Amino acid sequence: MANVVLEFKASAGDSEPQNRPVLILGQQTNLQQVNWSQIKGKLQPGVSKEVWQAALSALNPNPTDTCPLYLNHAAVAALPSRVSRHNSPSSAHFISRLVRTCLPGGNNRCILMVCERSDVFASSCAIARAFPIFSRRSASSRRAEKKQVTVEFVIVGQDSSPLDLTELECLSNAADGVRLAARIVDTPCNEMNTDHFLDEIKAVGTELGITPVIIRGEELKQRGFGGIYGVGKAAVNPPALAVLSHTPDGATQTIAWVGKGIVYDTGGLSIKGKTTMPGMKRDCGGAAAILGAFKATIKQGFKDNLHAVFCLAENAVGPTATRPDDIHTLYSGKTVEINNTDAEGRLVLSDGVVYANKDLSADIILDMATLTGAQGISTGKYHAAVMTNSEQWEAACVRAGRSSGDLAHPLVYCPELHFSEFTSAVADMKNSVADRENAQSSCAGLFIGSHLGFDWPGVWVHVDIASPVHAGERATGFGVALLMALFGQASDDAMLNHVSPLGAAGAISGDQMERDCKRRRLV
Repeated sequence: MANVVLEFKASAGDSEPQNRPVLILGQQTNLQQVNWSQIKGKLQPGVSKEVWQAALSALNPNPTDTCPLYLNHAAVAALPSRVSRHNSPSSAHFISRLVRTCLPGGNNRCILMVCERSDVFASSCAIARAFPIFSRRSASSRRAEKKQVTVEFVIVGQDSSPLDLTELECLSNAADGVRLAARIVDTPCNEMNTDHFLDEIKAVGTELGITPVIIRGEELKQRGFGGIYGVGKAAVNPPALAVLSHTPDGATQTIAWVGKGIVYDTGGLSIKGKTTMPGMKRDCGGAAAILGAFKATIKQGFKDNLHAVFCLAENAVGPTATRPDDIHTLYSGKTVEINNTDAEGRLVLSDGVVYANKDLSADIILDMATLTGAQGISTGKYHAAVMTNSEQWEAACVRAGRSSGDLAHPLVYCPELHFSEFTSAVADMKNSVADRENAQSSCAGLFIGSHLGFDWPGVWVHVDIASPVHAGERATGFGVALLMALFGQASDDAMLNHVSPLGAAGAISGDQMERDCKRRRLV
């Protein structure tokens, strides 16, 4: 999968399956709407119309099903017929799974995705997740040729017109963003330390014509970024705060995305065990998702000011490492008594969101992070945990999750009950809770929000993606599609406008939300 070139086309062209293997994928009801003339050029002469119809009749998805059409060169796969209200109508997770397991082998392959127009964006991102880039297998390094996978959409339903070039460009940029984020998360720290991550940020900046602002090392300490500096000061490669800024003429609001970029998390002196430390290369998943989403979003055109803020550090062990009992002053001016050096993400993000407020004058601040192991317990492996000071944005995040395939579900937001968990006798707060059985993921988010202030008049959204950032031992690129959909109304791109849950004034239509909830829901 690592050397795959993924291409989205209005038409993949005709080819016999033994020359170009093909997977046809969709809900059974959608597959049955496809006219034989639309697909016969990709199946004949090996597959006749009668074989195709017999295969459709044989499918019995529970929740999915597959049927070979011609040896190991062609197959059809059915997605779930219905999904629950907390799932994406696109069945995005099943798409990724079926593409991984059912796409025939070969150097030049085709995926024919059959779906309604409203599911095209989520489906394309789901397909992209099935093709990770990073690999250090010796066989992969010796293989010079690239494998081609061409994706064609067959649109069914009311608006069945073919995708135009602008829509295909959006899908391509979104897929590239997903695969970029996954590559960064999959890359181990010996190849993705803070220096390397800054190189990734600079490369995106160069492509977009943006020069990043970088505050690094001792300058962080001098300027008061006690959270980022305190977490990363023991590492060989110094911590950094980096910012990519898009400031178009005519912007009406300022948005900041703040990403946790812990390139490796040993836990610090509160060190992790031998079974919990492996995989901590993924602790930069929030920053990686924001980089991928920023690149794709700006390429599609964005009307408002958008800042991507990256809080980069390696939580290492060394002579200068932060100790439990140390007290740090964060960029907010508030003091934090460290009672757990393994609760480091909230420290770097607190500096990041306050920078977004004080220095960038952001009206809307979203932070994204692999913040807590408790997130997987709270909302599971597939749904990000969302907490926000705005009920409207809470609903928007859930709906954007359904339209993008990057699912999200709310956490409890109740600072008056939960923030006392951080009470300290000698500082403004501790960095870890007193009671680990009291809404851990909510409390961790509240720590970040407290540095903005719970009375801050802007919109603050916290997204914890600790579990969805990976599936098994592979990164998913989770978060890219969610961000693009959530803020799609500010895009110049019609497809992103379509999947966005927010209106021009930030309003969500109640009727529209109800229709979305009922669509293909399990009774």
